[in-house]
Amino acid sequence: MEFDIKPERFRLAETFTISRGSRDAAEVLTLTAMDGPCRGLGECVPYKRYGETMESVSAQISDLPPVISRLPLQELLAPGAARNAVDCALWDLEAKKSGRRVWELAGLAEPGPVVTAFTLSLDTPERMRQAAARHAFRPLLKIKLGGEGDMARLEAVRQGAPDTRIVVDANEGWTAEVYSDLAPHLVRLGVALVEQPLPAAADDLLAEIERPLPVCADESCHDRATLASLKGKYDMVNIKLDKTGGLTEALALREAARDAGFGIMVGCMVGTSLAMAPAILVAQGAAIVDLDGPLLLAEDRDTPLEYDAEGLHPPRPELWG
Repeated sequence: MEFDIKPERFRLAETFTISRGSRDAAEVLTLTAMDGPCRGLGECVPYKRYGETMESVSAQISDLPPVISRLPLQELLAPGAARNAVDCALWDLEAKKSGRRVWELAGLAEPGPVVTAFTLSLDTPERMRQAAARHAFRPLLKIKLGGEGDMARLEAVRQGAPDTRIVVDANEGWTAEVYSDLAPHLVRLGVALVEQPLPAAADDLLAEIERPLPVCADESCHDRATLASLKGKYDMVNIKLDKTGGLTEALALREAARDAGFGIMVGCMVGTSLAMAPAILVAQGAAIVDLDGPLLLAEDRDTPLEYDAEGLHPPRPELWG
């Protein structure tokens, strides 16, 4: 077996901003696993927050032994972007070789469409109000916060989309004091949950303060090994394949999190339809789905995922799985 690693850049429709910075393109690594005439595809987004770069992730993949399968991979690579790309490519390769869909190989029920959030990036209150009004037809909006003036942004978004369900994501941008001040207003404005309000290194404070609405762990939750540290601090976990290191661990994390009493959110980095495709299997039955990466792009894969009134549809075999 051979791996081909290709860095690719996909333009965004608009600049995307969170509390840690802005971007105008999705920078991804596309992995092709080759076994004779068969090809399997995977995609990952190296993330600076976790110490990853395009070069470091490519090197991790290049250092793998030439013949590999999904189970040894879990020991050969730590959770992260490199393992995600390889794991998903191996799932796709197995599906292509067997003539079966990945959901069948994994022993899952046939997936259906899922309703996904649409993310509004961090901006001025007026621009966020305008963006909310443009997307008020969507059933779920995710609002990026984490800076001075967040209360004004929240009020503006609710004015722009008075009837839409809303979740907010601070991307570790608040202190415990800021969260405690904002929480009653989040409830008043009908916010369904708040994602990662405090830095992961300081989230022990969540066990000491009142949490009047569900709090979801993102940067604090990577794989099953991180679950024990979340008890008493979080109500939900956000499962992302680039954090778990692929579909294999993501499915295992979903079941372990449910068994531990956590609600499930399934999210994504800013990637293409190829990155979202395996995550749709994890998103089946999730309380919150945030797989809107392709909706933020100006360009996508040749066989993109379908988004319509029913939601986000499972991939066609030509794309993945």
